[in-house]
Amino acid sequence: MKTAIDGLGRVVVPKVLREQLGLHARRALEITLRDGALIIEPLPTQVTLVRRGHRLVAQPHKPLPSLKSDLVRDVLEGTRR
Repeated sequence: MKTAIDGLGRVVVPKVLREQLGLHARRALEITLRDGALIIEPLPTQVTLVRRGHRLVAQPHKPLPSLKSDLVRDVLEGTRR
C-alpha cells in the first residue's frame, strides 16, 4: 500500500492496516529504524501479575476490548501461512 508524508512529517496508516493491527487514535507506538526500514509497533499493554489461587494472571492497567471470534480466527490463519 502506498501512502505519503505530509508537511508536518505525519504518515497516514491506511484504515485496513489500522484495523488489522488494532490501532486507534492516541495509541502509543514505538518507531525504530532497522536495516534501512522504519518499524512501527504498538507499545505492549502494561500489566501487573496478580495471584489467583495457585496461578499468576496478567491484569491490564487499562480495560482492553473483548476478543471477537473473527479476529481470533484471522490471527490464527495469518500464523499458518
